[in-house]
Amino acid sequence: MSIAGRPLRSPGLPDRVVIVGASAGGLATAEALRGQGYRGTVTLIGDEPHLPYDRPPLSKQFLSGLWQPERLRLRPPAEIDALGIDLRLGWAATGVDREEQTVVLSDGSTVPYDALVVATGVRPRRLPSSTGVSGVHVLRTLEDATALKARLAPGRRLVVVGAGFIGAEAAASARGLGADVSMIEPAPVPLAHAVGEVVGRALTRLHLDHGVDLSTGVTAGEILSYDGRVTGVGLADGIVVPADDVVVGIGSHPNVEWLQGSGLRLDDGLVCDGFCQAAPGVYGVGDVARWYNPLFETTMRIEHRTNAAEQGMAVARNLLNPEHPRPFAPVPYFWSDQYDMKIQAYGFLRGHDEAVIVDGDPETRRFIAAYRKGDRLTGALSVGMPPKTLRAWRSAVATRQEWSKTLSDAHAA
Repeated sequence: MSIAGRPLRSPGLPDRVVIVGASAGGLATAEALRGQGYRGTVTLIGDEPHLPYDRPPLSKQFLSGLWQPERLRLRPPAEIDALGIDLRLGWAATGVDREEQTVVLSDGSTVPYDALVVATGVRPRRLPSSTGVSGVHVLRTLEDATALKARLAPGRRLVVVGAGFIGAEAAASARGLGADVSMIEPAPVPLAHAVGEVVGRALTRLHLDHGVDLSTGVTAGEILSYDGRVTGVGLADGIVVPADDVVVGIGSHPNVEWLQGSGLRLDDGLVCDGFCQAAPGVYGVGDVARWYNPLFETTMRIEHRTNAAEQGMAVARNLLNPEHPRPFAPVPYFWSDQYDMKIQAYGFLRGHDEAVIVDGDPETRRFIAAYRKGDRLTGALSVGMPPKTLRAWRSAVATRQEWSKTLSDAHAA
């Protein structure tokens, strides 16, 4: 804490903190540093020209037309200015020299640091055959969403490759705008790897009931085009799905290439310890960080907005309290809006051994599913239920409740 208004500075604290990545995680780190009294230089570097904005609504409220770009801003410009940070927007980080403690930018300049926070997020995977083809979209940036939004209208044919959350949300938004939507998914049940087959089937029925032509167990072979413009998607079985536009939602790559040669460990992201530290003075935040979560006793990389903000706050605290760091052990949270239905979840659902419906009925699209790993409750997901109904499960996940108690409590209720 600051004392009598003096800055929170000591010989053991950095004079210059550089945060690479100006989205939710990077901004949360900068705000938390200032909120904890840090008065040193904070540099926030972002490769986009925009002030920090919220990405989850791009495939939902913004794409559907409910929100305008201004509403996406994470903070008003005046609040950003009040942080007193060195804001470098529109320049990408291209390298880091850990010996010299400098970050290299795309314009050739360098930014010195005493502590470095990596919050560079992820970028969408693309289909190799889509290179240079107009009308093939991904959804990560404001420009991506704006370009797709301009193309959606009644009667337009949209093909969505990949029925994960991004693809499913884009499909729902496009149907709301009257577009004809086909969705292609290689797995037999969409999202089963993440949320289980029971939940995956419920989401499948949701899209079918809203008129989406959903094909599962098939792979998109190539993007078809004429005169540089997409005309359809060729499936591995030879079928061609006509398209005016295509959204590719087949996962992401963590943005770590700029760190190659730095000596930092890179393995599906920037590898960090339980304190989110990748090396002395180097921390990871948000989608790019792969850290050890002691609550679930495993490493994880979470691509959700809430986690990015919470991790940024945790890193700021540990950076300013190096002698007494705290492990970052959150109960991850995510949500998805599809049509008029809200999906919410707490915990770590991937790799679960069992998923059980503990409240409601999937047929009515109002239910809660609980997830088991070993003999412990590791997550809970709700579909179409009031938020407070699911929040009661968070503490059970946080205490790693025994599975037998989870089932007995559910039966008693």
